[in-house]
Amino acid sequence: MTVDAQWLTQKQLSAWLRLAAVLELLPTALDGQLRRDAQLTHFDYQVLAMLSEAPDRAMRMAKLAEGTTATLARLSHVVQRLETRGLLERVPCPGDRRATNARLTEAGWQKVRQAAPGHVTFVRDHVIDALTPDQIAQLADITEAVLKRLDPDASRAGMYRWYDSRD
Repeated sequence: MTVDAQWLTQKQLSAWLRLAAVLELLPTALDGQLRRDAQLTHFDYQVLAMLSEAPDRAMRMAKLAEGTTATLARLSHVVQRLETRGLLERVPCPGDRRATNARLTEAGWQKVRQAAPGHVTFVRDHVIDALTPDQIAQLADITEAVLKRLDPDASRAGMYRWYDSRD
């Protein structure tokens, strides 16, 4: 069986391979910085950071999964590990006893506060400060266009729209 494909041009292939390299290198670099400086993975940090900004530093597990683009199974595994470390706790949801909330503990709050400066410095050094203000706007437009294809119904928008209304 043969498949007719519209092959990439040289420029398209070059752009794609650069994006693929960023997609491979950036997660490893983010994990490396956070593991070294705060004994957290990037995903651990995302979970703790989202809880740190939620009312009462608590959030329904389903909402937290949506906000981190994780499955409930993945999030439950990470929450269990963070709970074992005393960084968060699971508690019944006050408005719905069938649901469970994850709540940041004081130790978790301190961990986020300790990790945030190094994390934001890393993100600035490796991504943000490498770009001009015009390129930052272009990056937002480019990622929005790709996200419309990857998430057409915006079912995973919780994570990437978290700060849209906060500017």
